[in-house]
Amino acid sequence: MNPFSSGTRLRDMIRSIRACKTAAEERAVVRKECAAIRSAVSENDNDYRHRNLAKLMFIHMLGYPTHFGQMECLKLIASSGFPEKRIGYLGLMLLLDERQEVLMLVTNSVKQDLNHSNQYIVGLALCALGNICSAEMARDLAPEVERLLQSRDPNIRKKAALCSIRIVKKVPDLAENFMSPAAVLLKEKHHGVLITGLQLCTDLCKVSEEALDYFRKKCTEGLVKVLKDVVNSPYAPEYDIAGITDPFLHIRLLRLLRILGHGDADASDSMNDILAQVATKTETNKNAGNAILYECVQTIMSIEDNSGLRVLAINILGRFLSNRDNNIRYVALNMLMKAIQVDAQAVQRHRATILECVKDLDASIRKRALELIYLLVNETNVKPLTKELIDYLEVSDEEFKGDLTAKICSIVEKFSPEKIWYIDQMLKVLSEAGNYVKNEVWHALIVVISNASDLHGYTVRSLFKAFQTSGDQESLVRVAVWCIGEYGEMLVNNIGMLDIEDPVTVTESDAVDVLEIVMKRHTSEIDTREMSLIALLKLSSRFPACSERIRDIIVQNKGSLVLELQQRSIEFNSIVAKHQNIRSALVERMPVLDETTYSGKRPGTLPATGSTSTGASLNIPNGVAKSALPLVDLLDLGSDDAPPPSSSGGDFLNDLLGIGVSPTPSMSGSSKSPTKGTDVLLDLLSIGTPPAQNNFSNDLLSMSTNNGPSFSSLERTQSLSSQVSSPPGAAPMMDLLDSLSPTVSMTSNSLADMNLTGDNGLVHQPIVAFQSKSLKIMFSFSKKPGSPQTTLITATFTNLSSNDYTEFLFQAAVPKFVQLQLETASSNTLPASGNGSITQTLSVTNSQQGQKALAMRLRVQYKVNGEEGLELGQVNNFPHGL
Repeated sequence: MNPFSSGTRLRDMIRSIRACKTAAEERAVVRKECAAIRSAVSENDNDYRHRNLAKLMFIHMLGYPTHFGQMECLKLIASSGFPEKRIGYLGLMLLLDERQEVLMLVTNSVKQDLNHSNQYIVGLALCALGNICSAEMARDLAPEVERLLQSRDPNIRKKAALCSIRIVKKVPDLAENFMSPAAVLLKEKHHGVLITGLQLCTDLCKVSEEALDYFRKKCTEGLVKVLKDVVNSPYAPEYDIAGITDPFLHIRLLRLLRILGHGDADASDSMNDILAQVATKTETNKNAGNAILYECVQTIMSIEDNSGLRVLAINILGRFLSNRDNNIRYVALNMLMKAIQVDAQAVQRHRATILECVKDLDASIRKRALELIYLLVNETNVKPLTKELIDYLEVSDEEFKGDLTAKICSIVEKFSPEKIWYIDQMLKVLSEAGNYVKNEVWHALIVVISNASDLHGYTVRSLFKAFQTSGDQESLVRVAVWCIGEYGEMLVNNIGMLDIEDPVTVTESDAVDVLEIVMKRHTSEIDTREMSLIALLKLSSRFPACSERIRDIIVQNKGSLVLELQQRSIEFNSIVAKHQNIRSALVERMPVLDETTYSGKRPGTLPATGSTSTGASLNIPNGVAKSALPLVDLLDLGSDDAPPPSSSGGDFLNDLLGIGVSPTPSMSGSSKSPTKGTDVLLDLLSIGTPPAQNNFSNDLLSMSTNNGPSFSSLERTQSLSSQVSSPPGAAPMMDLLDSLSPTVSMTSNSLADMNLTGDNGLVHQPIVAFQSKSLKIMFSFSKKPGSPQTTLITATFTNLSSNDYTEFLFQAAVPKFVQLQLETASSNTLPASGNGSITQTLSVTNSQQGQKALAMRLRVQYKVNGEEGLELGQVNNFPHGL
């Protein structure tokens, strides 16, 4: 016998480990103990096996390896005594998991214990099985567990129900075996058994539609009766918590009713009365009552429509917002964000309370309330809500101003009723938190100001006043500098005065002072100083009296360490001193900025000419129609974390089609990188490997605002007409495609695909557009009468696999010079093994017929046995002349 192992109890080992002052001392003690335990294991020490395993469990909890003791667990489980089995099962649950191969060796012992006459040993086996059983063990032991669900002992029934939950999750196919025993448990009087039975039924409903239908028909009325009895039950000390009878049972009942009522009107109607009773009768002064009310609200919002109940539920959430407990307020805000999609009008009644939560001391509540307020804003309440948010912006914490500013700017841009209000609110935001505003925001403001010709004078005067009080806000300074440079004479001469304005006296010198302050202030960013230099150059022409002073300010930057400032200073000084004859023409007021173009180039926005299948569009505050259908989502080829597109349309289209092409330089006389110039187009059509070509600008793929992309969305069928145009001086599309690869070159072999008819038309033979191991797509062609540029393509889809395809969806993308329309598919289910097909008609109009060849990218999406399937390809072998 090992003296160390026999003499050291678990208590002594724990005491010695806790007495260690360093990690090294602790490791030494653990190594010593592990060595002694290994010796005892090798000597097959039966007397102290349970003590050694207990010490191993403690060592395991400290994070040290204990794999050498796994077999000791199995030996203790196989012993006959209850104390040994208890330690063995505890070690089994702690030291092993379902992935261990050793676990298979214990299956027989567990099966024997499940049939043991001692209820405590049965409980041990059920507890272990419910914690670590694998799929194989679940299949082997499911009959024993199912039998124990009908045991006379309530503790055994309770443990068997919990073990059944694990089995059903591991092997959903066994769910049907547990439906009837689970339904019997719902009639239990013992609350512990009833709670576990409710949880078992809930999990059965989640894994099996058959079980869900079964419980809806058999158990809904009974569950409503049980909940009614619990709600109206008298005081019971064994179940009472804060004056409420068994709140845990309340919550389990409500959760199961929520699942049964979702999507079923009859089940929902049967539980309406009891839900109203729970909502009105439950006390809210205790946390247990609040927990029941929260589950009740979730159930009401999940079952089928009952407007009265939903208003009651939202009112309960409104009361939660007034609670002192931050957790209760937070969950109420979360629930209201879901409720707003169901009944926005009822949530609007609690707008004032939600607005107060924006000012809460707790950061998480502030952020959640701000998100909810953002969802509540509409055209009717945008003005008061914006005023409240801007007022709070003045006193809000620095770390919260970023989020608050972003939301206010988004609200103002989205719901602005008129431009003057938009400008006023943006100036307030810039004055209070201009350093937190993103560049896109003040860029958009400048675009709006440029287009509001009747507000130029009002805006520049407002900015001049704001600069006097908030000159430290960088974004405000930039907008003010730009406006003074453009409309400085309107500021000085009070041109365009509105009735709401008070007269202000500003001299030419005062306007120049603003720009000089910006230039000399050490905190000004380089971009701001560059803008100030341009504004000074413009004012030098409009304020002749200050021309020399302006020149002196410009000259001060001739020695700047920043190359851009130095260059601008020298060039502008030359213009002022030597080129006065052309200066006025150079510094003319900027033309009105095109809001449509700008909105199309901003990150996350779309060209105004994009249209949806229903013709719906969204209006932004400047009166520009913005497409309601995100282009990038059309083919699911975009990426949330993709970098924003540059000003060239090429990058936008690259993002549109998910093409990972780096920007290429502008076209030049020399060809430094022969492949980059054409890779954009090649990747668009996925055609061959290109030969050396002159570099093209990404403008090759620029979006056209006059011939915007057309969309067709019928049922689940969508298409994208990706627009491609050639830059001036570039080779025609036919020539470009001719040089790419043999697959797209138009040779005499193409004539073999056509039969000449007696008339002037062409009849083309069908082609195999795409074929893989599981799918084949055939294209057949016909011409539309009276429209030679339009070709009707009938696509026939054949399933070559042994499984049916459901939710079948076909999508296509074509170049810019082609217009594409998709008709409704004949079906959305494609039978297996070629036992049927789906047909769909495509109408293709080639505006460059005879000059540019057709090319098309395909995307087919479907489901096989509930799993997503995807096929991608391109068609390069269209017959000549389409």
